[in-house]
Amino acid sequence: MSVTAVPLQPVKGSYTLWIWLGVLAAAAVAFALAWTGTRAPAASHLDADAFLAWHKNQSGIQTTPSGLQYQVIEAGSGANPAEQDGVVVEIVGTLRSGKEFQPKTPMRFQIGQPMIPGFTEGVKLMKKGARYRFWLPPKLGYGAAGGSPNELSDQVLIFDVNMQELVPAAVIRQMMQQQGGLPQGAGAQ
Repeated sequence: MSVTAVPLQPVKGSYTLWIWLGVLAAAAVAFALAWTGTRAPAASHLDADAFLAWHKNQSGIQTTPSGLQYQVIEAGSGANPAEQDGVVVEIVGTLRSGKEFQPKTPMRFQIGQPMIPGFTEGVKLMKKGARYRFWLPPKLGYGAAGGSPNELSDQVLIFDVNMQELVPAAVIRQMMQQQGGLPQGAGAQ
């Protein structure tokens, strides 16, 4: 019995280099994906305080003295809202798990009205046209109210907020006076 031998040409040196570069690039991409994929899920299993301690060191995250964490997605322009100013915002509220507890909703209110403390604090940082993401610790969210606890009272609340309009308090007072809802001179400070 005879075997026919087929001569194989040696692999050129430049092809070998490209093969090794491809293998190294694939390994680097795999490592980067594995690193990113394991850090975020690991952080999602932390309790609220441990998560916020980890999260404040992430790129682009700012933390206020009260513990509110926020990220500026789009800065906006103009003045920041002050007490009694009116704002129109569009919000979406989610938990760290991704579960949505507040669907995308337009919201209109005056600064100083009873709200979740961390939410009001965050909105005061914004300007018209701004888009922010807030991470509210439980003490600035539904856990701040005390009373009967609910499923959100020990959760980090995440809000995506888009400030669409800012109406100064003086304009609101003037509109109310014109509509007869506020006597002349009332509410002036």
